[in-house]
Amino acid sequence: MATFSLLPKSISPFPTIPSPTPPTHSPFSLSSSFNLPLSTQKPTTVHRPNAKKPNPWLDPFDDGEDPDLEYGSLFADGKQDEDPRPPDNPDNPYGFLKFPMGYTVEIASLASMVRGDVRRCCCVISGGVYENLLFFPAIQLIKDRYPGVQVDVVASARGKQCYELNKNVRWADVYDTDQDFPEPAVYTDMIGVLKSRYYDMILSTKLAGLGHAAFLFMSTAQDRVSYIYPNVNAAGAGLLLSETFVPDSMNLSEGGYNMYHQMTDWLGRPFRSVPRHLVTPLKVSISRKLKEVVEEKYKNVGAAKGKYIVIHGIQSDSKASMQSRGDTDSLLPIEIWAEIATAIRGIRPIFVITHEKIREDVEDVVGYDESIVFITTPGQLAALINDSAGVIATNTAAIQLAHARGKPSIALFSSAEKAKAFMPNAEEWKCTVVSSKTGKLVDIDVEAVKSAVQIFQMPLALV
Repeated sequence: MATFSLLPKSISPFPTIPSPTPPTHSPFSLSSSFNLPLSTQKPTTVHRPNAKKPNPWLDPFDDGEDPDLEYGSLFADGKQDEDPRPPDNPDNPYGFLKFPMGYTVEIASLASMVRGDVRRCCCVISGGVYENLLFFPAIQLIKDRYPGVQVDVVASARGKQCYELNKNVRWADVYDTDQDFPEPAVYTDMIGVLKSRYYDMILSTKLAGLGHAAFLFMSTAQDRVSYIYPNVNAAGAGLLLSETFVPDSMNLSEGGYNMYHQMTDWLGRPFRSVPRHLVTPLKVSISRKLKEVVEEKYKNVGAAKGKYIVIHGIQSDSKASMQSRGDTDSLLPIEIWAEIATAIRGIRPIFVITHEKIREDVEDVVGYDESIVFITTPGQLAALINDSAGVIATNTAAIQLAHARGKPSIALFSSAEKAKAFMPNAEEWKCTVVSSKTGKLVDIDVEAVKSAVQIFQMPLALV
């Protein structure tokens, strides 16, 4: 009696195409019964530097982009165009053709999906003033890469103050992403705000675990891009994110001026006929109202435009000191600043204080006749630096603002490593760097700083 095997037949993982001609010899010959051009010929692959392997958990059938697919149509190639929707109707309180997704047919072509257009982008920025200020080049890169995109920002209360210096940002919302256990009402409200705006892409500079990745996932953005923890805390975050970046350390701010280089490299990547976009230098724009307010402040203390030096980085416990999280040793006692100020000749130094409670301490050391200005926002600090002859500061936002406005500066750092990280092109940025040799900022060579102050004396001989 014949027996039959009950084991299931093996299925080939490759598709097979039957031969158009019938076999001429043994029917059990596989080579004569089937034609396997797909399994015998290896497809040509395109080498891409820094290419990541697709995450098999997201889509096990995703083999990447087809290298043989050609994009030759003008509707599916190149950069995106400006928003093709008709302008809003000012007489209509509901606008014109702005209905939620899924309720009406949108005026968007299929080519916008093929190109990967981004009409609305949200940037969730972790940190304070310094970290948000260094994200400005990334925002400019987004505007250059995606013409017509609307950029919104979610930042801390201190970080939001920076965006009065950035004309590329439409809305800036306050939400503390660094809080580990936010209030449920605040958390759900922010998710509702992000979801109701229908973002195409959301970026985050907070190191994401599963919790923050779920927060970004619930925004329903098509592209969810974020930094993740460089350790086991990142487990599960990649399942909810479209693109992830692993920083070199747990503190992203330790990367200095180029702390977001992984994200900017991804944003500026070449795409078909669109070439790679380079990161532009840090720039800030100052409104006329800010200039008028700050001009009144420094004139009240006896200073004139272009004839004073800004001194920033006086030791204080105020949150308005605008330090970087990657360099906490970046403030000096007022006694050291007073000794440095004695080397300034022919030009008035202005001491910037970040809290009124230290005004008396500063006056007791430098004297009651010296100019002292109370400034707590990056916008007013940028306006004060813009009208000055230069800046002497520790590693605070004042140094980066001086670079953004093209002003000569003297930067004091606790070590040469910190100076190299936060001011990589000091000579090109007209910045003189003075570093401490002991690794502590308080031990900085005051005589070296006094010698560097002479750079502010040169233009005065021509006046």
